[in-house]
Amino acid sequence: MPSPHAHHSGISSRRSPRSSTVSRQQLRTEATRRKLLAAAERIFARSGFEAARLEDIAALAGYTRGAFYANFEGKEDIFFALLEDWVGRRIATVEAVLERDLSAAERLRDLREYYAQLATDRRFVLLSFEFRLFAIRHPCAHARLRAWQRRLRATVGNILRRVMKESGRTLPLSGIAVATGLGALSNALLLEHLVDQRAITEQEIRHLLGVFFDAVLGVRAGS
Repeated sequence: MPSPHAHHSGISSRRSPRSSTVSRQQLRTEATRRKLLAAAERIFARSGFEAARLEDIAALAGYTRGAFYANFEGKEDIFFALLEDWVGRRIATVEAVLERDLSAAERLRDLREYYAQLATDRRFVLLSFEFRLFAIRHPCAHARLRAWQRRLRATVGNILRRVMKESGRTLPLSGIAVATGLGALSNALLLEHLVDQRAITEQEIRHLLGVFFDAVLGVRAGS
């Protein structure tokens, strides 16, 4: 009679190929999604959101239209996936700053510097502007964008409250209001720069964003 140990080993060996197959499938699926996202970012940047075609995104990634729909419901869905990816990377950067062994004043200073340079991401700002205009005219996309923005702003607001609390201060407005104001000014200044670079330079944008950051939070970084 086989020992319990031998029986257990047999079960493990029989399960292993299945687990390995699932793991390989997950890796392939994730690789496909990443390629489609990278292609979508390039197509959106080249053609804009509304003019972009799913066939072009799939072809650039090296897949069929069917492969696209196996991973995303449509153009809006992959655009939101890009938003999540973009924001996720930036939130991770901010969280890394907060985890450093720094004083509260130093963390606030680093957040100020990070915010001041956000307006350099031209491609994302242009795409987000275009999608906002699209969403305003399409109720389903509007509702989804509004919900997404509220989650994002709540996250940013919580980060700001956390840093201010470490400094013994509180935000003068709600976290969502502060996050909305900071984001709106950054986007607006970059848009003006793209329309007329002589009207406002990137250095001037960074300076104005730093001044606004200080004013809204009611502190001077490092004070």
